[in-house]
Amino acid sequence: MLSSEVQKAINDQINNELYSAYLYLSMSAYCDSLNLNGFAHWMRLQSQEEVAHAMRLFDFVHDRGGRADLKAIAQPPAQFKSPLDVMEQALDHERQVTALIHKLYELATNQKDYATLAQLQWFLLEQVEEEKVASEIVEQIKLAGNQGPALLLLDSRLGSRTLGG
Repeated sequence: MLSSEVQKAINDQINNELYSAYLYLSMSAYCDSLNLNGFAHWMRLQSQEEVAHAMRLFDFVHDRGGRADLKAIAQPPAQFKSPLDVMEQALDHERQVTALIHKLYELATNQKDYATLAQLQWFLLEQVEEEKVASEIVEQIKLAGNQGPALLLLDSRLGSRTLGG
């Protein structure tokens, strides 16, 4: 059974994951408005992945005899300066999520909640991948010059992403 403190912290993380989904969906809409369909596709899949993360935590809370307590999701930004700005914000966001997962892991460690620690291990490794991929895309946009043929080539590559990839 989850302690009330761990349950609240996981519920907060469910909200954070759903906000992440909202943020990436907003970024998708922005990219779509620029006719960067590959970026928009990548962001839409990223949004779906974040919902899956939230559901993984949702199910975990219930599996441990707790109850998911859903709160309002904050409105994400809708305007961005450029594709580079979008990806830099995505990278910053992933770093914030990593910090939140670390905080949750620390709480579970302090409470000797080994089942939660095991669940959070997956999230820790997932965040390594999330930051790595976002960082690579930021650097590729910088190399492409944030416009022109190289950006369109990157857009095409991002459009080939599959869910989970």
